[in-house]
Amino acid sequence: MTPMHLGQASVLPSSPDEAVLDYVPNPRPGRLYLVRFAVPEFTSLCPVTAQPDFAHLVIDYAPGETIVESKSLKLFLGSFRNHQAFHEDCTVGIGERLLGEMKPVWLRIGGYWYPRGGIPIDVFWQSGPPPEGLWLPPQDVPGYRGRG
Repeated sequence: MTPMHLGQASVLPSSPDEAVLDYVPNPRPGRLYLVRFAVPEFTSLCPVTAQPDFAHLVIDYAPGETIVESKSLKLFLGSFRNHQAFHEDCTVGIGERLLGEMKPVWLRIGGYWYPRGGIPIDVFWQSGPPPEGLWLPPQDVPGYRGRG
């Protein structure tokens, strides 16, 4: 499980499918704890107009045997900036890929998308009910309120 990106010069992958996510051993195996990644400047492209879409993503997970290496996650998420997909596909797809590869005890993702056509579309997905005893802080991303 040697990370491919950590400590190496890395190029932004041209697509999410080409991105390689690195995982390292959980430094606290057997402990129930939460890891949070906040991604306030996520971008992708509209699949219809190819115009940019912007979101604030919050990824929470309770690690199993591994944790995701943050540089590889950053490169994976950055690869969406030229990827055309609906908000739902991006948000749920990111969660499903992390769940399938990392196999955490539990995972949730909140996609707080800025308006498209005057309507903000927020997308939420989780792998199941959170484990009993897991401290689950609120994601604290306010809904879109427009100007003033």
